[in-house]
Amino acid sequence: MNEVWNLDRLYKGFDDPAYEADMAAMKQLVADFTAFAADLPNMEPIEGLRKGVELQEKMSDLSMLFGYANLRSATNAKDPEPGSYMGRVMAIRSGMAAPSAAFNAWVVSLPNLMELVRGDEYLKNYEFYFAGKADSARYQLCGEAEAVMAKMGMSGGSAWGKLQSYLTSTVPVHYRGTVTNLSSIRNLAYDADPQVRKDAYEAELACYESIKEPVAHALNAIKLETISACQLRGHASALDRTLHSSDMKRETLEAMLSAMDEYSPKFWQYLKAKGKALGHENGLPWYDLFAPMGESSTTFTTEEAKEYLLKQFSTFDEELTQMVATAFDDAWIDFYPRDGKRGGAFCSSIHKIGESRILTNYDGMFTDVVTLAHELGHAFHNQCIREHLPLNRGYSMPVAETASTFNECVVMNAAIKSAATKEEKIALIESQLQDATQIICDIYSRYRFETMVFENRESTFMNAEALAGYMLTAQKQSYGDGLDHNFLHPYMWICKSHYYGPTFYNFPYAFGGLFARGLYAQYEQEGAAFVPKYKKLLYTTPIATAEDVAKVAGLDLTDKNFWRAALQTIADQIDLFCQLVEQQ
Repeated sequence: MNEVWNLDRLYKGFDDPAYEADMAAMKQLVADFTAFAADLPNMEPIEGLRKGVELQEKMSDLSMLFGYANLRSATNAKDPEPGSYMGRVMAIRSGMAAPSAAFNAWVVSLPNLMELVRGDEYLKNYEFYFAGKADSARYQLCGEAEAVMAKMGMSGGSAWGKLQSYLTSTVPVHYRGTVTNLSSIRNLAYDADPQVRKDAYEAELACYESIKEPVAHALNAIKLETISACQLRGHASALDRTLHSSDMKRETLEAMLSAMDEYSPKFWQYLKAKGKALGHENGLPWYDLFAPMGESSTTFTTEEAKEYLLKQFSTFDEELTQMVATAFDDAWIDFYPRDGKRGGAFCSSIHKIGESRILTNYDGMFTDVVTLAHELGHAFHNQCIREHLPLNRGYSMPVAETASTFNECVVMNAAIKSAATKEEKIALIESQLQDATQIICDIYSRYRFETMVFENRESTFMNAEALAGYMLTAQKQSYGDGLDHNFLHPYMWICKSHYYGPTFYNFPYAFGGLFARGLYAQYEQEGAAFVPKYKKLLYTTPIATAEDVAKVAGLDLTDKNFWRAALQTIADQIDLFCQLVEQQ
């Protein structure tokens, strides 16, 4: 079984002639698009629309120039070469900003735009795409301004984000007389030894002291850039910008958050019950959030993880099962933590070759197997939309976590049902509750933290101490008395990369987690008849709003009762968990 992913199907290196040829093709494409935009006033509407789509499709197909460099950087932040090439690609792509803005302005100026789109055999495939352009017109700047913002972004938000990634990937962590990395030390939060967990927590907090101020500068810079961009474009707030780009109504977000508020005490009940079972009287300390319970010490080699996942997914869908086998066999996955490698896990779609690549920091625990299932869900989502045209392959943040969390439900529910002993059942249920608490309590704390940051950044520079204070406030609000307030995590804003990219990249995890649980409940009722509907729903995600995607399954996302029903499935598990641990 491979330990690292194979990127050779993209390019064999930056010196690969194919990479340089695609770089040259991108430069030429920018020149062609610039000339095209200048000639738009002389074109017939259908001719201009078709030509613009054709050029943008070609640019989309070259997106892996940046993607390849980004994947190389993710596994070795100490190597300067990927960053250099990302900069080169961004510099070339920035040349698209002005002509793209001119094209967009021309498109939305057409009085009968949607009539033209619907009347053309090819363009009608892009109806949602062009409707989005028409809706976004009020946030579009003039071509010159768009070009300036694109160029400034290279040395602004994007560069600050890379700084955070570099610092957290390379910071030395001193632990029990040795030096390790942040990914490895955070993995020890799942260790069976309570003293290991506590020592690792203390070592993690200590390592942030050396990087907290530069990372605070990075966060301040990114958020001020976002605020300025929102003001220039006319967005009422950063949250409104995120909702707009997510094709999601504020009513949906408010219904979900309101239901989460209503069910928060239930999650606090779980945390206190776990804390008590582990010998804590004042709630659960942060370092025991991921403490294993029951008999969950079984570890999995990557080969064993593969066989386990194939067994579970075979009960759901053959297409998914085959894709999972391919991901393991064809080296789609980079498994283990190492110095310079990015922390956490992600899945990257590679449309050029019809595959995905998955990064994890695998440690062999069952939670790592569930993480693999999660990321393989993203890969399956990518596969379900593969037949879409190039400009129809980008789905919004809220629906992005649907397939990944649904995969978790498939694996976890099958595992719980087949549990042979009470101790095994406790271990599995508690593992699932850990994840559910992350998408409800922790995600809510991130949402609250980011809200406070945006509320204060325009008038105030927030140093590391101020940011740590906001984080502690957000955690106390979101975790309530479920956690011991003497042992929280004031530096979660340092290690979570989500703050250093798209705004409010937090609530989509809660959305995806609850949406998927609602879908899984429907699957349990309908059985095999649900599977085609599920695949159609995933296929629809790039060409519909979040609310219209849900309608494929007959669901209303603005109805608080939908979110209550999804949360109740977790509440039922909490009741069972509390019952089982009280019997011990």
